[in-house]
Amino acid sequence: MKRIFIAALATCLSLSAHAQQAGDNVAVLGWFHVAPQDSSSALTTNVAPTPINTPLRLPNSFTSAGTGLSTNNADTVGLVFSHFLTDHIAITSVAGVPPVFKVYGHGTIMPPGPAGALGSQNLGDPSSNPIIKSVRQWSPAAILQYYFNQPTAKFRPFVGVGVSYNWFSDIQLNPNFVTSTQNNLGSVLAAGAGKPGTTQVSAKASSSWQPVFNAGAEYNITNHWGLVASITYIPLKTTSSVIVKAADGTELAVSKAELKADPIISFLAVSYKF
Repeated sequence: MKRIFIAALATCLSLSAHAQQAGDNVAVLGWFHVAPQDSSSALTTNVAPTPINTPLRLPNSFTSAGTGLSTNNADTVGLVFSHFLTDHIAITSVAGVPPVFKVYGHGTIMPPGPAGALGSQNLGDPSSNPIIKSVRQWSPAAILQYYFNQPTAKFRPFVGVGVSYNWFSDIQLNPNFVTSTQNNLGSVLAAGAGKPGTTQVSAKASSSWQPVFNAGAEYNITNHWGLVASITYIPLKTTSSVIVKAADGTELAVSKAELKADPIISFLAVSYKF
């Protein structure tokens, strides 16, 4: 019996020591913490050519010093799938539930000259912040990873580099911000353009391809189950725009800023190899 027990134990240990090798697939489910290291350019406003430009000497484009945008941290569920091409190289796809962010405004959009005295927009007004109360970020990625140590090792650090496609959806503006913009900057632009009625205010963000840099480690508890921890960096930037239109849909002005989110993404997860 003693010999049988020792043989069975040795078999279990050899199985549990077996980690990833060529041809294996690993599914990983866990928690993403997204921490933007954000910075922003000042907002530049492009004004459509209308009669207001002449009497108020409003330029076609102006930049409002001291303005900018910022965002917050977010958490979400992540799903990662890896296929091992060799004992050390894996191709990995990263997806999950898109995290939801808020966007905060800073400073005041103020046209130069007489127009500025008639209408401006205080982006930093606490009652209007966050100016975007929610927006979803989509960043699916493909990463080529290199795993250190032998395939039989329990602990395997890895590094990776890849690419992600990033876009934003479900942008919801703060109603207080919309009303404030309509009553201030929007009303001046509409009057000058000869477009009566309440203006329309909307927002959008540009999409982009960006590189992905990744490092972490996996600890294999058994032949199938393991724990994964990683850090990922995406040098992500987007052009955020606030658009003001007349009641009839004519575009009156667009204010744009380049928001560099540059998120550092922490990931803690459970893995299953098959």
